[in-house]
Amino acid sequence: MSRIGKRPIPLPGGVQITQGVGEITVKGPKGSLTKPISPEMRITVSDGVLTVERPSDSKEHRSLHGLTRTIVANMVEGVTNGFSRTLEVHGVGYRSGLSGENLTLSVGFSHGIEIAPPPGIVFEAGQEQQTRLPFVVIRGLDKELVGQTAAQIRRLRKPEPYKGKGIRYRGEQVRRKAGKSGKAGAKGGK
Repeated sequence: MSRIGKRPIPLPGGVQITQGVGEITVKGPKGSLTKPISPEMRITVSDGVLTVERPSDSKEHRSLHGLTRTIVANMVEGVTNGFSRTLEVHGVGYRSGLSGENLTLSVGFSHGIEIAPPPGIVFEAGQEQQTRLPFVVIRGLDKELVGQTAAQIRRLRKPEPYKGKGIRYRGEQVRRKAGKSGKAGAKGGK
């Protein structure tokens, strides 16, 4: 049995599950999410607990069992509490801000970058009080979309290993390298 797939999902109050052919819809206090799932997986709700069952022990069904359970659990968590991802902007002169709903970044290019949020995503920008470090918060109901949006923003200026400048996830450790270490006072002669 799949250890992840057989775990029940407790449903908080106000969360409704609707299953169609090949998709599931979860409605909650923060909104509604619809995702495609395998039509072979059976989803049952009883006494405020949702369980996912597989039809057989074939390799395909075993792999889909845990995946389906995780997708549904993330949907329930998303419509109840939502998801967020925080990015830090490291570098002298690097800034982040909001222009209406759009995120504006100044990260060392000759021009500023403006990013429109995809549907279901909200940006927040600010500065840490103690360190004056700019940060960006990406919020949304869909865990996959929040993570994908954060990855696309980080990809604009990945943290570089020599000075550590760039956009990184909060708590991410950047492996630093030593720079060039030439001989002191050498003039390039013989």
